[in-house]
Amino acid sequence: MLTIDGSTGEGGGQILRTSLSLSMVTGQPVTIERIRARRPKPGLMRQHLACVLAAQAVSGAQVSGAELGSQTLVFEPGALRPGEHSFAIGSAGSCLLVLQTVLPALMLADAPSRLTLSGGTHNPLAPNFHFIERSFLPLLARLGVKVGASLRRHGFYPAGGGELWASIEPPAGGLRPFDLLERGAQVESFAESLVAAVPRRVAERELALIGEAMGWSPEQLRVPNVRQNEGPGNALMATLAHEHVTEVFTSFGEKSVSSEQVAKRLLSEVRAYQSGTGAVGAHLADQLALPAALAVQHSGRAMVYTCSEVTEHLRTNLAVIERFLPVRAELSQQGARRWCVRLSPGL
Repeated sequence: MLTIDGSTGEGGGQILRTSLSLSMVTGQPVTIERIRARRPKPGLMRQHLACVLAAQAVSGAQVSGAELGSQTLVFEPGALRPGEHSFAIGSAGSCLLVLQTVLPALMLADAPSRLTLSGGTHNPLAPNFHFIERSFLPLLARLGVKVGASLRRHGFYPAGGGELWASIEPPAGGLRPFDLLERGAQVESFAESLVAAVPRRVAERELALIGEAMGWSPEQLRVPNVRQNEGPGNALMATLAHEHVTEVFTSFGEKSVSSEQVAKRLLSEVRAYQSGTGAVGAHLADQLALPAALAVQHSGRAMVYTCSEVTEHLRTNLAVIERFLPVRAELSQQGARRWCVRLSPGL
């Protein structure tokens, strides 16, 4: 039984999710203690409990401590159960975080899977659907994993009510590491404002501000069709597509927050990424770590990628990965906004 301290490092839900993922992949039982102990509301919240229950369903695990507010969880995985699964969070909790919890195990299973997930699809503190679809899944494809994703209904915080489908096809020849050192030439850039049960003028104002600041043409400023009964919600997104990687940045509209503030937050993230030379941004660097480590373990070959920022989230994630896998993670700074993440086979 491996014991993980859920309060170390970044101390959030990522420790729980990565531990669940790797417990399923390796068959290693795990006890997670002091879950989110330093958060204002410590322990398992509904979002985290949904991840635990999804992992249990996929792995046939024996679990104790799976209840709201619990700060200790014992998870003993059984045999993987690929196939058809449906997971409902019952709140605006992120569907994508549930998907990312079970994805590592299902992408290494001996049969394909199809998932239906309902809850939040566009949440301020989680990767949203468009980020996963455009940024994360193409990198998984380069590792050899085919994951299809379809957004059936938007689910904005705090109402939720979204739904997505995902299909997962494990790689026939095993995971294939690759190096991602440069972004490559810029292929496309555009902004979108999603508005549901929010006046269209909000979207137009946000996009006008982005267009003026970035020097983008009207064709690069878009208001996609969103059913109004999927709101209320507003998400302003910028997509920067390069030859080797695509990044999606998002800023969310809120009550009492002006369009100028929403646009300013987005511009800050975009410009921070553009000012660096790392291939991926801070969030994608964190998301890529676990599948990259699994590719290294399965192939016996190292994988290297660069990023514009190393966050405490990434450092914590790598530390948990090293507890489960015979993989060594090394971080080195190569410039003001360029870091190198090297994952290599360990003892």
